[in-house]
Formats: sequence, C-alpha cells, structure tokens
Amino acid sequence: MNLNTPIKPTWCPGCPNFMILAGVKKALETCGKKQNEMAIVSGIGCHAKIFDYINLPGLNSLHGRVAPVCLGLKVGNPNLTVLGFSGDGDAYAEGMEHTIHAARYNSNWNYIVHNNQVFSLTVGQPTPTTEKGFADKTMPMGVKTQPLNPIKLMLASGASFVARVFADIQQVEWVLKEAIKHKGFSFIEIIQPCLIFHPSIGYKEKTYSLEKTKHDKSSFDQAWKKAQEFDYNEVKKIPLGIFYQVEKPVFEDQLPQLAKLKKAGKSWKDIKR
Repeated sequence: MNLNTPIKPTWCPGCPNFMILAGVKKALETCGKKQNEMAIVSGIGCHAKIFDYINLPGLNSLHGRVAPVCLGLKVGNPNLTVLGFSGDGDAYAEGMEHTIHAARYNSNWNYIVHNNQVFSLTVGQPTPTTEKGFADKTMPMGVKTQPLNPIKLMLASGASFVARVFADIQQVEWVLKEAIKHKGFSFIEIIQPCLIFHPSIGYKEKTYSLEKTKHDKSSFDQAWKKAQEFDYNEVKKIPLGIFYQVEKPVFEDQLPQLAKLKKAGKSWKDIKR
C-alpha cells in the first residue's frame, strides 16, 4: 500500500503534525484494510493539510463540518473505513454541535482531533480549549473563559470509544488501530503543542499511560474521574490512552437499508435503479 503523495508538507519545521502523519500512515498500512476500503475527511486549519499528504479518497470539507461529511460517507457506503481529521478550533468552535451529535449517533467512523489549544493557521487566536490567562493580539488582557474538556464532553455525549494520545508516532499508530477495530464512533484527541503560538513546554513530561495503571476502560465512572485530571488550566498530570470503550448499537446497523448494504459489502452506487 502506497499512501504517499507527491505534495511537499508545508507545516512548520518540527511541527508535531509530522509525527501524527507518520503514525496515521503506519496504522493504515497495518490495520488490515485495503486502500480502496478507506476514506479521509479534513476540515480547515493546520491539521487539514494531512488530507494532501495521504493517498486516500475523501473530502477536504468546510470549517467545522468534518463530522457530517464523515456521516454522509458512511450512509453512502457503510463498508468504508472513514477517518475524520479536525483541529480544536474546527471541532469545538464552529463544529461543536456536529461533534456532540457524532458521539450521540455512534456511527462507525473515527474522529481524530489535533489539539494545540490555538487557531495556529490564523496566527494563534484562542480556541475553546485555550487555558485562562492566554494572551495574544486579539485577547491582550488574556482569556477569561473556562476551557472545554473534550474528554468529558465526549463521555457526556455518549461516545463509545474515547481516547487521548500525545503527538508521538507509536502512540498514534496504536490508538488509531484500536479505534479502527472498534465498532462505533471513535474519538481520539491528540495533544500536539504548536511550536510557534502555543509551545506548552513540559506537557509531554507530565503524561502517563492509563494502560499501565490498570485503568478499567469499561467503567464510565473511572473514565470520568480520569478525564478531570487535565483541565487545560493547571497542568499537573495528563492521562493518555483509552479512557472509555463499550459496545453500543451502531447507527448504520439500525437502519435496514444500510444494514443490508453492509452485509452485502456494497454501496448505494452498486444498486440498480
């Protein structure tokens, strides 16, 4: 499988997005899926450039609209393995309502959110996950509002697979392969500090593995408790891994038309009209 494209990456030198790209490619190369069985969707932002660097069909969508496009692909062909890529501004600002309903629907696709806590592509404005006190040219007196906690948000919205990793090749590869195997909506937050506008020095040193603490990923209560350890304002410790994973009814399986297509291994274009 050749996932490379001739397009030269234009991320800043040393950007953690390079690690995410490498990890995603390694996961796709070894996940057991064929190239024509997968599709990707991206939004608008630094994260969205990944669309140009992975040789898969898909759509580079509008700002905040990754989730409905991914759902549309699954409705058109429920046998596709769909990966949606967003940034924290893309997913939690303009796309917040779509992110919540994606978790609620539990359609079988994978949502990867690159979280650097700023709008990096537009030179560093705060996003819904920016910590209090962060100052830039648009907020010279510093952010005054409480940041969102995406893990708690996804748990409360009913997501059946909730995970967080750092922008590390091995971590990204591992968690994405687990997400692809999961039947239902998979949410993965990737912490990837922006070297220019939100360096977040010391984040990686404060991370630890949930798997090594024998965390019970089937327990909602445990997941909720762990989700509160990193609230973006005061960084003491950052849990990484799968917070929560359970089986729930999948959106496509509950609609007879889509269930029939899925069982037959077909898409709507294969149906004679």
